[in-house]
Amino acid sequence: MRWNLLCSAGMALLGASSVTSAADPTFLKRTSAAVSPQPDDLTREAKGASYRPLFGAGDPQAKSLKSIARYGELTIEAGGSSAAVSYPAEEQIYFILSGHGTVICGDTSTPVTANDFLYLPPGSRHSVSNNSASSLRLLVMGFRLPKAPFPPPSPRLMIANTSDVPLQELASHGPTTKFKLLMGTTESKRDKLPAASQMASLFLMDFAPGGTNIPHHHEMEEEIYFVLKGSGEMVAGGGMDGNEGRHPTKQGDAWFLRLNTTVGFYSGARPGGEHDQILAVRSTFPFPPARRP
Repeated sequence: MRWNLLCSAGMALLGASSVTSAADPTFLKRTSAAVSPQPDDLTREAKGASYRPLFGAGDPQAKSLKSIARYGELTIEAGGSSAAVSYPAEEQIYFILSGHGTVICGDTSTPVTANDFLYLPPGSRHSVSNNSASSLRLLVMGFRLPKAPFPPPSPRLMIANTSDVPLQELASHGPTTKFKLLMGTTESKRDKLPAASQMASLFLMDFAPGGTNIPHHHEMEEEIYFVLKGSGEMVAGGGMDGNEGRHPTKQGDAWFLRLNTTVGFYSGARPGGEHDQILAVRSTFPFPPARRP
């Protein structure tokens, strides 16, 4: 499918967005708290589980995403659990936003806590339970696998915590933003977990007050930014034409950006204040085999 900037009103990605500026229709914005819980595989006949579909499955504009199958917030209340699910053609990542619980993957039960991130292999049967006294909240991310995924994904569950990953500066993004490189493909030599196939990079950005993630674009990947802490201005522009398209954003906002969208972030934190943080994920666009990177 050709994007052609999706100019027609019926296909405009901004239709369900709260953004009111006239930036090119190359992105979607959601605010987690404003999205109503919807029925989902994870909540079917489950106890104390609710799911807010931010992008992909369950969202009215799911067809706008090509490599990303689902992206949403799952909440398991105290004493609750999700349904067990399995997706043979989809690899999944969980990121624990708050609380404590257990992820069951196959015959393995793995305790999880805030800031854990997990890779769940394609076809694995998995669920989440919460035996604590407070709610467990996590981001659920799914990525479509082609018939012949490349590189091959990890066949086992992998887990780490952001506290185990050092902050580092990446020269291409300027000195005021530092990165935690959480997860990459099985070919990765730099990420904490070399686990995935189509999910190209999961990373956390930490912004010094007034810091900037220099606006840029990705020719081969779709991307989602989720504001974990703070506020600022999100760059979501027209791609290679360099139009930044700056929009106010705050904690709990999620942004989907199609390939070639100009993307970046300007921190709203003041000197001496808490740093802004964004969790970002990129996924390889499903080009025909002849065009795959």
